[in-house]
Amino acid sequence: MTQPRVAFLGLGTMGSGMARRLLGAGFPLNVYNRSTERAAPFSKEGATVAATPREAAAHAGFIISMVADDNASRGLWLGPDGALAAAAPGTVLIESSTLTVGWVRALAADAAGRGCEFLDAPVTGSRPQAAAGELTFLAGGSPAVLEKARPVLEPMSRAIVHLGPTGSGSLLKLINNFLCGVQAASLAEAIAVVERGGLDLAAALGILTGGAPGSPLIKTLSARMSASDYTPANFLLRLMTKDLTYAASETASLGLEPVTATAALKVFQQAIAHGDGDRDLSTVVEQFRS
Repeated sequence: MTQPRVAFLGLGTMGSGMARRLLGAGFPLNVYNRSTERAAPFSKEGATVAATPREAAAHAGFIISMVADDNASRGLWLGPDGALAAAAPGTVLIESSTLTVGWVRALAADAAGRGCEFLDAPVTGSRPQAAAGELTFLAGGSPAVLEKARPVLEPMSRAIVHLGPTGSGSLLKLINNFLCGVQAASLAEAIAVVERGGLDLAAALGILTGGAPGSPLIKTLSARMSASDYTPANFLLRLMTKDLTYAASETASLGLEPVTATAALKVFQQAIAHGDGDRDLSTVVEQFRS
């Protein structure tokens, strides 16, 4: 059977790998990216490069978005050049960005108003998992719509988990990233204590990463922090700051005080003020070394 045409909006660190997985699986692909230099290579790889989200969405059975935040998502979907303007009834819209639950639900309502179907399906994993098709999709929405979208999601994933109604995937993604941000902030502070206390950093990190605190994230970040290697690799510091902001807001909206999220957010905001927003998130440690 002929594969349905897919529109992919956003070709950054994650989106470019995801889009290439779809091309490799034989899906006809339209792509759009705000900066055209990221989109240009896809033309040689067999995709159709569009000048606007609306142009990309035309005649697509599935439209996937992977961008930085609520504002970028609104810009892609809404307005006269937005993807919704070209989405035909029955089109499946898949929002894979890390966004607020409120905006995701509003977008789902806009999609329904046009007779389209909607999934919020953010992912866990980073650049290597996106390139290898090993992401985990956290899906919120109708089970029937998820089954319809599953053949499109499978080439990009190792797991697809249905979590409940619209917004469920987005909420769990914020919880996931909140936990990551708290770990990163606490590791940065711990390394500062190790260094100022005169301990051997390599020996100390061997104990910490090999014991109970040694999560996969701690192991990855500790290597980058100890080497002071902050080349943007998998996740920018400013994006973690955004995710912690969203997570704290969602926590408060549920009647809980975001105690640890707020504390971690302060550490990341200080790193932004330090000028480290566009570096790898592991650079959060440098404010403690100044």
